Amino acid sequence: MPNVSGQSTDTICAIATPSGIGGVGIVRVSGPLVEAIVVSIIGEIPPARYAHYSTFINANKEILDKGISLFFPSPNSFTGEDVLEFQAHGGPIILDQLMQTILACGARIARPGEFSERAFLNNKIDLTQAEAIADLIESHSVLAARHALRSLQGEFSSLINALLSSIIELRVFVEAAIDFPEEEIDFLASSDVKDKLVILLQELDKILAQAKTGSILKEGLSIVIVGEPNVGKSSLLNILSGNDSAIVTNIPGTTRDTLKELIDLDGLPAHFIDTAGLRKSADIVEQEGMRRTWDAVKKADHILLLVDSNKDTALNNHPMLQELIKESPDLDKITIVKNKIDLNSQKAGINFNDEIKVHCVSVSVLKNIGIENLISHLKHVSGFTINEEGGFIARRRHVDALNRAKLSVEKAQEQLLKYKAGELLADDLRQAQLALSEITGEFSSDDLLGEIFSSFCIGK
Repeated sequence: MPNVSGQSTDTICAIATPSGIGGVGIVRVSGPLVEAIVVSIIGEIPPARYAHYSTFINANKEILDKGISLFFPSPNSFTGEDVLEFQAHGGPIILDQLMQTILACGARIARPGEFSERAFLNNKIDLTQAEAIADLIESHSVLAARHALRSLQGEFSSLINALLSSIIELRVFVEAAIDFPEEEIDFLASSDVKDKLVILLQELDKILAQAKTGSILKEGLSIVIVGEPNVGKSSLLNILSGNDSAIVTNIPGTTRDTLKELIDLDGLPAHFIDTAGLRKSADIVEQEGMRRTWDAVKKADHILLLVDSNKDTALNNHPMLQELIKESPDLDKITIVKNKIDLNSQKAGINFNDEIKVHCVSVSVLKNIGIENLISHLKHVSGFTINEEGGFIARRRHVDALNRAKLSVEKAQEQLLKYKAGELLADDLRQAQLALSEITGEFSSDDLLGEIFSSFCIGK
């Protein structure tokens, strides 16, 4: 396990290719015993960064396989330590024998993400780049892969580091003025500090918008569809997914459990959750389905309340809307979808209901009318915007840290303009700095690091 300074006290190994049978299987080794291990298995230390054709042998001098060995001496390796990769034939028996030979030489099996963790601890990559490795591997779309690659190349880190430099520079100026009043720097009356705070907030808003899009690309938007039985919830899920994922009948209560589907909405990855219709029922199974519906509502990023436009005219008195507001009081998270407009004279479109303070989208799921309006609306309310020339992958923790940094800078601005409190201004800038430092890992708890790297696959 690497210690606080990043220096490894042991050598780790893992199979770096997926399980199963393949043409090539790779075993990766990192740590101080690499040279001894490679000499034991191939009889020599291969030239650095050179694909060396080798015969792999075990402790009994029996030939295990023939393949390629690649040696990356410290510090010019992924982890910053001596690293060796054995490229053998991709059979599980062969790879297992090779692993057993390496373990007998004193190595141990790596924990999930431990190679990337060592690269982070040895300052080869920062925390956002380490996370981007996992995000690149787990990408569900070409767009997500491109954004993850930009993060891996340091685009996100560069933006955060630039913000940190600006905050630190402003902190130094403010604290110097407080500590050395004889210099007669009246920063409270200076427009320079005020202007810099405005610029900081503008930059934070810009990066936060990109991070929200990156977070959605990484994790997807969670959207739950709720409504009474037979309003078209399952039909809406089917038309959005392009598949008959949900059973559709005219019998109330057909859907008794939550049905989840990952759908690409014109680039926006969304986890749609079709739920049991909400009504009074003595059926125990249906009651459990409704309990799961409310559980999904509490966890959702956005809620679509589907109503029959021919029946529900007085939306302000709609009982289900009132229940939703109790469970999720943030009205920005709720959209009313008025279905079945093909049966009346209503037109497809989006409008904001001033009385209930909720957006309404009029559609006909049966006739596929207005669905493109619904997709556009969901992209808008989620803040999802794609810039092909830029952008980066992000996680919810990054968005949270940016939000906390923004709040701290806003407080700093208030201390300056409203209270003229220099010491409190400086402390708020310090809090903003700490929040941003969590993103790149300059300031991170061991618990956070453990949680992040434990989600990686073995061998990475």
